[in-house]
Amino acid sequence: MTSQTDGYSIITQGLTKRFGDLVAVDGLDLAVREGEFFGFLGPNGAGKSTTIKMLCGLLRPNAGRMVVAGYDAATHPLEVKRNIGVLPEEIALYERLTGEEFLVFAARMHGLPLEEARRRCEELLDLLELTEARGKLIVDYSMGMKKKTAFAAALIHRPKVMFLDEPFNGIDPVSVRAIRNVLRHLTERGTTIFFTTHVMEVVERLCTRVAVINRGKIVGDGNLAELRAKAEAGADSSLEDIFLKLVEARVDEETLSWL
Repeated sequence: MTSQTDGYSIITQGLTKRFGDLVAVDGLDLAVREGEFFGFLGPNGAGKSTTIKMLCGLLRPNAGRMVVAGYDAATHPLEVKRNIGVLPEEIALYERLTGEEFLVFAARMHGLPLEEARRRCEELLDLLELTEARGKLIVDYSMGMKKKTAFAAALIHRPKVMFLDEPFNGIDPVSVRAIRNVLRHLTERGTTIFFTTHVMEVVERLCTRVAVINRGKIVGDGNLAELRAKAEAGADSSLEDIFLKLVEARVDEETLSWL
């Protein structure tokens, strides 16, 4: 049974995660609309990856509530997993399979019939410019090809929500373009994208709304104009300028004196 979410794909209320004395995520409240390309930004150690792991069912929160893809994650965790796709920062593939074999395997694991699995595999290989490499072992793929293969496996079952943790990290411009084009297509079709990265230019280009987390708490949430107002930044301020203001980043001149 789905929860009443009124057009929202992700809702968190008071979401909290502790590791001993460390509060990694501290009372997080989020509301991400269906079909939104949502950027989730923060400095290293701010709580981004921990939040994604909780939303995907890989970590249990200490407190709070999560509704993902219309399902309460505490009471319907399997339904959540059936309706999401995940591309983690550190990808793990069965490298002794070919790209084609791996995608068909991923589709079958999601319960797709064999013919449907093969058809979607063909579509994704073409979309992500992997057709020529379909018969090669993944161990022989470049990093960009491996990331595109992992991305294809995450969306082969047509999830309602995609979680992407640094999807463009360490890959070439051709692979970035291919993934970016598919992401645009997905949001046009109504898929929700929950996206973390340190590349502010990509966020400005792709995201319709952004939340900034620092020390486990949301310090800004909205479109670019709303974030400028929150940060009390000028009208010509870039997202990087706004981000640095919101997380109160400072450069200690004394630490640079050795230069």
